[in-house]
Amino acid sequence: MATVQEPIHAPAPLVVTETAVARIKFLQGKEGKPDASLRLRIVAGGCSGMQYRIDLAEELRASDLIAEKDGVRIAVDPKSVAYLKESTLDWEEDFFGGEFKIKNPNAKASCSCGLSFTV
Repeated sequence: MATVQEPIHAPAPLVVTETAVARIKFLQGKEGKPDASLRLRIVAGGCSGMQYRIDLAEELRASDLIAEKDGVRIAVDPKSVAYLKESTLDWEEDFFGGEFKIKNPNAKASCSCGLSFTV
């Protein structure tokens, strides 16, 4: 009989602000997915070589590292954790709308639009 490995609850690889938590809760309600986690990962791409991907995930993977804050779960895959150490996940709004922002001290350079980076 095979055992199913549960996701790993570990110390958060990043700081999550109150505004990010509020926005995640808003998105969970809007999408009708109150138990969904925010999945944050880094993938190859963008004009600087690496870019962030953020979406709601209804299912966690066995390899996910889970950070929790105020009832919200943030799932990060093991490969992305190394690039996110000491980063901050925030939500910022202006007259044109809003977006999640990742303040990443590991990024050596980023493109002008701020969507991709190099380490």
